[in-house]
Amino acid sequence: MARIAVIGAGMGAMAAAARLAVAGHRVTVYERSETFGGSVGRYARDGFAFDTGPTLLHLPAVYRDLFVKTGKEPLERCVTMTQVDPASRHVFADGTAVSLPNASRAGVVDALDAALGGGAGAAWGAFLDRARDAWDRSRRPLLEEPLRPDRQVLGRDPYPALQRRRLLRPARQAGTVAEIGAWELADPRLAALLDGYALSYGLDPRHAPAAAALLPYMEETFGSWYVEGGIRALAQAVYERCLARRVEFVLGHEAVRVVEKDGRAAGVEFVDGTVAQADHVVLGARPRPGLVPGRELWPDGGGEPHPGPARGRSVEPGRFLVMLSLSGARPSDAVHRTVVHPADGAAEQEAVFAGRVADRPTVTVLRPDDPATRPDDAHEAVTLMATVAPHGAVDWRDPATRARFADTLIEAAGAVVPGMRERILHAEVRTPAETAADTGAEGGSVPGPALAGAQGAYLRPGNRTDLPGLYLAGGWSHPGGGLAHAGMSGALVAGLIVEGDGFRGSQ
Repeated sequence: MARIAVIGAGMGAMAAAARLAVAGHRVTVYERSETFGGSVGRYARDGFAFDTGPTLLHLPAVYRDLFVKTGKEPLERCVTMTQVDPASRHVFADGTAVSLPNASRAGVVDALDAALGGGAGAAWGAFLDRARDAWDRSRRPLLEEPLRPDRQVLGRDPYPALQRRRLLRPARQAGTVAEIGAWELADPRLAALLDGYALSYGLDPRHAPAAAALLPYMEETFGSWYVEGGIRALAQAVYERCLARRVEFVLGHEAVRVVEKDGRAAGVEFVDGTVAQADHVVLGARPRPGLVPGRELWPDGGGEPHPGPARGRSVEPGRFLVMLSLSGARPSDAVHRTVVHPADGAAEQEAVFAGRVADRPTVTVLRPDDPATRPDDAHEAVTLMATVAPHGAVDWRDPATRARFADTLIEAAGAVVPGMRERILHAEVRTPAETAADTGAEGGSVPGPALAGAQGAYLRPGNRTDLPGLYLAGGWSHPGGGLAHAGMSGALVAGLIVEGDGFRGSQ
């Protein structure tokens, strides 16, 4: 039985902790804040409740596997999950709108044809065929295996872009999300749809590799799931599973340094000067300089700084939320998730990834039909969300900036929630500044998923570091951010510790 210290209580860290405890190890989780869950937070006031992090679960198989492998009670006995249908409604700048059914390829194609016409469904369907090929080519090395020492294999883009022949000039292929939209989808509304998927994951469509086609493919193939009580209920269930497996949690205890002894990780030092000895250390937070004095935490012993997803963009964005407590019942025909697309998506991308406030952002309107989110059926809880530049690039503590941007989101959402402004009882604003304060993530940035292509620029640091005994879990490590990806990282770290260097991932 080994002593294992886990730094951070995010979803990836807790997933690793539960698996390691089941394997017979003595696991202690140290968390700087007074609660667990990392970015999976909850805000409540006067009977209204809102998720402050992820709001939907994709690839639920990741957490089903976690619960099966760590106990007799399956996930569905611990939380109630329902498929959101339609998965999303999209409102475009020209006034057209389309509702996309959940996990139905044929349904999506039919809906796009009916709403947009002109073979839009067929074009999107052909794109999803190519995205499926990219998924098949990269799924295992990108998501299910530890990052390979020969990670350059993931530097090649798996998306089979179409060849576009040109008179007297070489043929060209789409290499980015934006180029897929312009050259393969053609319809600007389909391009906006694809751009919106990328932006929701914090990716700049102008630079994100074509392999980002995996993101809409995953959502539209495996579905979008809502957890009753919000995603915070999923974090609560994982936390309780850890406790049931005798994982110890020490909250409000900030780690400042990984202790190294005889060339391997040997414990954790805390802000108060105390030290907890350990045989293995799992870092469930963003690696930062100085965490291991004299060492850089790059993957699998690599000597070069990991490029990360910053190549081609200057900032990693965060999320801006407006949480609205509304009078009046939620209409029976309301859609859970509506995305309002701006007229000039390129201008929004230029602003966000240059560290400025966008004048007209893409706004996601969330209206869960969940009694746990409201005091009674005569009220409704609505969340407005936009991807924004991180704190620092923009001063998100400035009251005027916060108020102006919140009003921009409310104005945009008014197009899909008629009379909303008059129904507001209370509005709570949450920006990357609050995310940074609560989670410790620099600038309140939210990690995006790892992607193949772009010469590896969108990969995350590997789970195994160049310091023996120190491992990385969670959204800032392989295979990147998002609930499902974080859960996968926890499984990979547990496998590496339990099975050693011969571990090759799930079979």
